[in-house]
Amino acid sequence: MVRRYFAAISRLGDGVFWYALMGALVLFDGLSGLRASLHLALIGVVALSLYKVLKRWTRRPRPFAADGRIQAWVAPLDEFSFPSGHTLHAVAFTTVALAYYPWLAVLLVPFTASVAVSRVVLGLHYPSDVLAATAIGSLLAGISLWIGSLL
Repeated sequence: MVRRYFAAISRLGDGVFWYALMGALVLFDGLSGLRASLHLALIGVVALSLYKVLKRWTRRPRPFAADGRIQAWVAPLDEFSFPSGHTLHAVAFTTVALAYYPWLAVLLVPFTASVAVSRVVLGLHYPSDVLAATAIGSLLAGISLWIGSLL
């Protein structure tokens, strides 16, 4: 039951949840929602680019590939472990979304925490992958919000 929960959360964290959120923001908040969604989309592109560079550079094997005692409970999206892209995106998206809509914290904070935990529980990442991704996602979001405040 626990694995099924984390597998479902992980799947939603592939992007489905975030795309739905962006669409809902536009639908329910018009131009303000569009502005927030465009910011989310931009941070997503930057996070994806950085994530891909870091994966190729570090080439850290996933836990299940490095230790036969660990099982991957879902198929990984790519070969390498560092950093957790799901966590990086979830933290960056949540941080930016909460800057626009703080009341979404009740939904986004537990979801993001579940995404991060899911990556370790499912055997796809080391805790350090998730912690590093949390730091990177926070930094990216902070920089984007700072730049946004200057514009």
